[in-house]
Amino acid sequence: MLTILVFLPLVGLLAVWAAPKQAARVINVATCGVALVVSVAVWMQMDLAAAGYQLEEKVDWIKTVGIQYHVGIDGVGLALVLLTTFVSFVSAIASWRIENQAKGYHMMFLLLLTGMLGVFVALDLFLFYVFWEVMLLPMYFLIGIWGGPRRQYAAIKFFLYTLFGSVLLLGAVILVVLETGTWSIPEITAMAKAALASGEAGGILGSVGLSLAAFIGMFIGFAIKIPSFPFHTWLPDAHVEAPTPISMILAGVLLKMGGYGLIRIAYPFFPTAAVDMGLVISVLSVIAIVYGAFVAMAQTDLKRMIAYSSVSHMGFVTLGLAAGTEAGINGAMYMMLAHGTISAMLFMIVGVIYERAHHREIAKFGGLAWVMPKYFVLASFAFFASLGLPGLSGFIAELTTFVGAFNGPHRTWAIIALLGVVITAAYYLRTLQKVYLRDTPEQYKDASKYPDLSPREWAVLLPLAAVTLYMGIIPSTAMDMYNGFIRDQLVPVLNAALEITTRSFG
Repeated sequence: MLTILVFLPLVGLLAVWAAPKQAARVINVATCGVALVVSVAVWMQMDLAAAGYQLEEKVDWIKTVGIQYHVGIDGVGLALVLLTTFVSFVSAIASWRIENQAKGYHMMFLLLLTGMLGVFVALDLFLFYVFWEVMLLPMYFLIGIWGGPRRQYAAIKFFLYTLFGSVLLLGAVILVVLETGTWSIPEITAMAKAALASGEAGGILGSVGLSLAAFIGMFIGFAIKIPSFPFHTWLPDAHVEAPTPISMILAGVLLKMGGYGLIRIAYPFFPTAAVDMGLVISVLSVIAIVYGAFVAMAQTDLKRMIAYSSVSHMGFVTLGLAAGTEAGINGAMYMMLAHGTISAMLFMIVGVIYERAHHREIAKFGGLAWVMPKYFVLASFAFFASLGLPGLSGFIAELTTFVGAFNGPHRTWAIIALLGVVITAAYYLRTLQKVYLRDTPEQYKDASKYPDLSPREWAVLLPLAAVTLYMGIIPSTAMDMYNGFIRDQLVPVLNAALEITTRSFG
């Protein structure tokens, strides 16, 4: 089933290539819809109370070096697969009006979907890396061909940053494979756990220094994707220049691949190094949260403001991980899911008004609430969800992360991070007032030029709002998927690593 799910978009890609141009968008939406249904079917087949991976498929691939086609899924992967197929489906609907080289756009869109899904189910390090790199190429073209005026600069910057991270990641992976003799993620994780149980501070590499270097390489590789400070500067340019549906996928899914890599690979492989680096990661996280919020407040472009808000919010992911507590890591995972739907909704909100006004300058807007009241309601909903209003998913994510961080070893930095929440509320409320609640300038009073939401826009925004509300009221649906892995596997390993680190320090 996982193979069908991962490679289904490639079937859609071939169908787009063979079909007339007019059918490309229909095929894209239909393929993403079927992928969403298959991912729900995977969910229905899983026993969330069981430990370990399920629906595994394993076939020898490159026998001479022990590489296998090995896929499987647990609660962590399941949550992100569901997020991926859902955001991709609504983004495919948002892509309906792409006319320029439409067949190429929809083919790249579906290739990107295969890469993202593959990352979340791959259990062989080589296969993981292949899927990790597969998504790089279509995103480069989607920004570089269908983006804004500075699209080529943004695409190249995205490519180079990600490639640099990939090189560091590959170096760390090769080091691990040479030492352990296997590419299997479950086997390497088991070896790391056994080394920890024997009191070996050097872990699977047998050396504290080597393990720390490998962890730092992996952390930078994944942190660029998150993106964590100071590796974040590619993101605002990519977001501003990318077409709206691609911004939705970039913020909704691609940024989560970095957090997933830390949870699935870096932390389980090198728990002692992760604990040793906890303070550094906490500091970088707080800088991302507070600095990102302040820079977002300073923006005059609505889309760039939301891009920097993503830098700020993804700081909560690494803050929760740095805490090493059950609540902290749970909050990090929930922030990835909550931010996935909220950020996709926010970028669609920007896309709606950009299609009408053909600019994104906050100061030039005003009074849109009286011209487009339905749009105003959903825009307000997205803003309040992002700033952490109780009852919506963003609040649950931030609350859980702070509870975990306050109970962790770096409480002082968690307290400082609270400033980011205040600044976030400030720039969202200020933007709400400037764009929607002032007197309406004459150029926006023409209802024929500024109609309220179309059926296509409703079809994108309403499902995102519904999921955001549901996750804010009933968080257990998502948390029950992955909490078993965090509680029974990841946190005990980090606690054991903390004991070894403390003993060694003493």
